[in-house]
Amino acid sequence: QVQLIESGGGLVQAGGSLRLSCAASGGTFSRYVMGWFRQAPGKEREFVGAIMWDGTRTMYADSAKGRFTISRDNAKNTVYLQMISLKPEDTAVYYCSADTASPVFPPRLYEFDSWGQGTQVTVSS
Repeated sequence: QVQLIESGGGLVQAGGSLRLSCAASGGTFSRYVMGWFRQAPGKEREFVGAIMWDGTRTMYADSAKGRFTISRDNAKNTVYLQMISLKPEDTAVYYCSADTASPVFPPRLYEFDSWGQGTQVTVSS
């Protein structure tokens, strides 16, 4: 079982930037599709984006395209979410997740089976 720990969240003004990190331990990180999700208060968790096991392909939700970039460093067992031009509606708890069972790309969202504890991102207007 892989353990995931997110970091890098915080309070930022609209238009600002943040980079989230997700460190993995256990399992075989380089084999997993990694994803980022977020959950705003009173809303369901939503998909933000994902990156293939070798980092050569990414995909994003429409809300993230052009502003968010996912990358990974398999040598460090870490996946990143770089966010720019942040908006108040980006305020949410951000979670990283791993598809460890049968990773394919694009991923089947229901197969993300390991989750971090989340990190809060708050964007003030």
